Amino acid sequence: MTNDASRPLTLRDVSEASGVSEMTVSRVLRNRGDVSQATREKVLEAAKTLGYVPNKIAGALASQRVNLVAVIIPSLRNMVFPEVMSGISSVLEETDLQPVVGVTDYLPEKEERVLYEMLSWRPSGVIIAGLEHTDAARAMLKASGIPVVEIMDTDGKPIDSAVGISHRRAGREMARAILKQGYQRIGFMGTKMPLDHRARKRFEGFTEALAKEGVEVVDQEFYSGGSALAKGREMTATMLERDPELDFLYYSNDMIAAGGLLHLLDKGIDIPGQVGLAGFNGVELLQGLPRQLATMDACRTEIGTRAAQIIANRVDNADAELEKIVELTPTIAYGDTLKRR
Repeated sequence: MTNDASRPLTLRDVSEASGVSEMTVSRVLRNRGDVSQATREKVLEAAKTLGYVPNKIAGALASQRVNLVAVIIPSLRNMVFPEVMSGISSVLEETDLQPVVGVTDYLPEKEERVLYEMLSWRPSGVIIAGLEHTDAARAMLKASGIPVVEIMDTDGKPIDSAVGISHRRAGREMARAILKQGYQRIGFMGTKMPLDHRARKRFEGFTEALAKEGVEVVDQEFYSGGSALAKGREMTATMLERDPELDFLYYSNDMIAAGGLLHLLDKGIDIPGQVGLAGFNGVELLQGLPRQLATMDACRTEIGTRAAQIIANRVDNADAELEKIVELTPTIAYGDTLKRR
């Protein structure tokens, strides 16, 4: 049988190609009903040969839901969220659910638009980065009637449930580790800082822990834009020109920290004796640097895994008893740039 390329394939095409009724084809493709293995294989082979894809919207009209999970994240340009997506996919691929991604570029108004479009498709759940949203976005999430998991952060009150780390605690722990090594004149460099609430919370926790020990951040620089090695080099050079006596540099992420490390190595500065430095995220790609960068693992893959498990369990059983907040514990990797005692 040949199909007119301008016409979408239907159940009838699969029925004619396999020699069984449309009702039987429907049962096979929906994995429902009592159908012999031989018939099932015949139908599936015919559908595969034709390139037939079932129209799930038709089935969704009855259930009011499609087997999609809206995943709304701020960026795919850095190395953070692909690992989160990997965790989400590893769980959902064992179910009928499929993740569909929307990117907000850290812009609240864009997040609102993306969320509106995604919810209009009536997904089975939402995984969304962060706890800070516009009032309109919060209202949409609350009224959606589906499981919502806010990821990456636990410093706040979730709409439904949350999986992440405490960024304030992460900042405090890094500050204590730096002070324990004897560093006192500390500079901070951050990107995306008023829009990246999690980086802001780390900085707040960091300065709070320093203040308790009578230490202040001597110099700080904030840059609105993407994380990049070149930007890290540039910011580090500028800061050390302003204050050559700085003995530690703390960066809001590993990418700009790696740029800072390369600048210090170029200048022949003793690391970590003269100047120590640390980033955040535990980006695996940077393990190939000449020196192992001190950092903190953000539990990215596990965050994705745990969030997807919550969605899958709730879709399977709407009344399932699940933790409201899942707080994971990041660990400091001292590398070659933090320990000097």
